[in-house]
Amino acid sequence: MLQGTGSDVGKSVLVAGLCRLFTNRGMRVRPFKPQNMSNNAAVAEGRGEIGRAQALQAIACRTPATVDMNPVLIKPQSDTGAQLIVHGRVQGAMGSLFYMQEKAALLDAVLASFNRLRAQADLVMVEGAGSPAEVNLRSGDIANMGFARAANVPVILVGDIDRGGVIASLVGTRAVLDPQDAAMIRGFLINKFRGDVRLFEAGYAEIEKRTGWTGLGIVPWLAAARSLPAEDAVVLDRHERSEGAVVIAVPMLSRIANFDDFDPLRHEPGVRLVMVPPGTPLPADAALVILPGTKATIADLAFLRAQGWDVDLAAHVRRGGHVLGVCGGYQMLGRSIADPDGIEGSAETVAGLGYLPIDTTLTGDKRVTRTQGVELLSQAPFEGYEIHVGRTTVDSNTRPLLRFADGAVDGVISADGRIAGCYVHGLFDRAEQRAVWLARVGAMSDGVNQRARVDATLDEIAVALERVVDVGRVLGIASEE
Repeated sequence: MLQGTGSDVGKSVLVAGLCRLFTNRGMRVRPFKPQNMSNNAAVAEGRGEIGRAQALQAIACRTPATVDMNPVLIKPQSDTGAQLIVHGRVQGAMGSLFYMQEKAALLDAVLASFNRLRAQADLVMVEGAGSPAEVNLRSGDIANMGFARAANVPVILVGDIDRGGVIASLVGTRAVLDPQDAAMIRGFLINKFRGDVRLFEAGYAEIEKRTGWTGLGIVPWLAAARSLPAEDAVVLDRHERSEGAVVIAVPMLSRIANFDDFDPLRHEPGVRLVMVPPGTPLPADAALVILPGTKATIADLAFLRAQGWDVDLAAHVRRGGHVLGVCGGYQMLGRSIADPDGIEGSAETVAGLGYLPIDTTLTGDKRVTRTQGVELLSQAPFEGYEIHVGRTTVDSNTRPLLRFADGAVDGVISADGRIAGCYVHGLFDRAEQRAVWLARVGAMSDGVNQRARVDATLDEIAVALERVVDVGRVLGIASEE
């Protein structure tokens, strides 16, 4: 099990890279994360939801994603409330205090999933959440040491040297841990190192001396990791801007979800993808504005208006710009959004942005499914997935955007072809589909399927880890009883 000295130390990428490394050695490997908190979800086999990182790690293992790989998923809906998903299915909404009091009851579900995976595999790579150093959260823990001790899984601790203070973070974690928890840790990894590793030899030795743990390697800054889908929205705050000529803008809603939809655009050489932070206007030179998915459509529609982005969007449309809404963004582009049962908060009906002749009613049932089909104007194929609540009714005289393989249609496109929306995530992953959207705004696609890009990146990271990690010792730790 890889745990971290803090959030965003690179656990997800390291687990994915090690999964691919050991898979390439011919082992049957499975990823596992007991508890995840993210609005970036994926659809597993059987139409259940899991965290995006575990879906990526399943790709690294060259195996289908299953709900057992992430049995508990928490999707924040507000600063104090979230949706609880167990074994891929919604269990209901809950407050933070309720979850803290009740989370220990989920340990049985977590262990059942872990044991099923262990029976299938030669090796299970487990990812922790946050940090075990958050000892105020230790009671009833199922994400870090609570799981490790219950399942008797040895731990490797990851420290992020790029953020500074890595010696203190590792030694400090050792100092605050309960002795029995600390005894689960068999070694440590230094992650995100830049420069000459010889300069850190003394620091490395100091960590070993002060903790009693064995150093298992110093992992360099893996630039290739930016080609992998991210799970935490924190990465958007430091999103690197590409320098293509065609600007595509995505407003960073407060509950933005499944933002890896736009990763394929970020890699296009002719595109400058701009993730627009709160307090910043939508760029006036944008050719396409995409309203992304969100975990709370009505709240984020109010957030969009509070930023003045509705005014910017109106100006963009007047200038002849293109607009695409995905999932919650699609709902926002309609005439109204109704929440009669208070699914997202207070029971209310609000006016949408009014660009598409649709009306949405939020309902308790959630659609979670993989899908494929064609974009109707071009007949270009797509493969994607849906995760949403709400039923959208469409005026009879409108043009649908997509046709699924079963003949059903989804989405709407305006008569002039400039404003469109749909429920499908992953729309840009297929190169043929992405080329259609880029051609509409005057850009060309590089022709690379996103899945192929991700696969190549995982192999590159696996090779890099093989060079710097004591892989034999890691396997020895994993073999401990």
